[in-house]
Amino acid sequence: MKVFADQLPAALNKQLPSVVIVAGDEPLQHRDACDAVRQTAREAGVDEREVIDVEPNFAWGKLLEVASNLSLFATRKLIELRLGNHKLGQDGAKALTQYADQLAQSDDVLLISMGKLDAKQQKSAWFKTLDKHGLFVPLWPVDPSRLGFWLRDRAGRHGLQLDLDAARLLGERTEGNLLAADQELQKLALLLPPNARVGVESIAQGVEDSTRFDVFNLADACLKGETSRASRIIHGLRSEGVEAPIVLWALSRELRTLLSIHQHLDQGQSFEHACKAQKPMIFDKRRPAYQKAIARLPMKRLHKLLLMAQRLDLAVKGASPVPLWPGLHDLAFTLAGGRGILAESAWTYRLH
Repeated sequence: MKVFADQLPAALNKQLPSVVIVAGDEPLQHRDACDAVRQTAREAGVDEREVIDVEPNFAWGKLLEVASNLSLFATRKLIELRLGNHKLGQDGAKALTQYADQLAQSDDVLLISMGKLDAKQQKSAWFKTLDKHGLFVPLWPVDPSRLGFWLRDRAGRHGLQLDLDAARLLGERTEGNLLAADQELQKLALLLPPNARVGVESIAQGVEDSTRFDVFNLADACLKGETSRASRIIHGLRSEGVEAPIVLWALSRELRTLLSIHQHLDQGQSFEHACKAQKPMIFDKRRPAYQKAIARLPMKRLHKLLLMAQRLDLAVKGASPVPLWPGLHDLAFTLAGGRGILAESAWTYRLH
């Protein structure tokens, strides 16, 4: 049975189904829907949880094996099948059909987390069979004309009263990124008293301050080749008292992602496929930034920068003489296309 995201909690409260299919690429709604299923399962006494991540060349027999294994700790378990944007293929469709045939003999709950399901897939045998026994939750991006209303309602979850104009401004400042907007609301909820009314000025000031020196904006500046902006953000993060390991984590994550994209491209795959293969998947809006970085940074340079990041990790632990914040600055500056002094110095890469 099809249930939209805002209807899911009420549907789960009526009855915990044996199957829930959450399909779509919008990360915040996807996370919320899966969290709602997990919470309802726990409240229903389903204490054991098995997570199955579908990778390339996944052996689909594992799903049936997990389903047939008797639980040591409980009579029921939650099986999470995480497909991401991987295709089922014939083996996957067959395995899900077989799982559906065994539902009558099982008390387990199957949560399928996946990307978009098109009309053709919704007509397949495996989907029709599972849909009869559970809930199908399709997720769609919030229409821009409704985004302000959506964020206003969302603020209520965090104990805030968000004016509609403020909600619209928040949507604009976060460029429709629901996850980023929700993070801003969480920050405001920590700073303001319960049930506080939030106006345009609070959003304008709060979002500007948080995005100016945010580590995700640092990563964005590095990918886009904005050396001056990357340098300013690093200095801002330091002055704001942000912990160095958080900055290093953000930079290291982008280095590994860029290396992974290079590897996919070297295997003859398309850039689009390489972006979809990342975990989490790189969405359309961010792909041009990665494309610019890939064109600017060959694998050899990325490997060298990742080695520098490892030395900075040792510096965090006091096991390397590389100066931490200057090192982070030069790592970010070089990743953005500049030539940081420490990133070019041979002694930075030595173990002492």
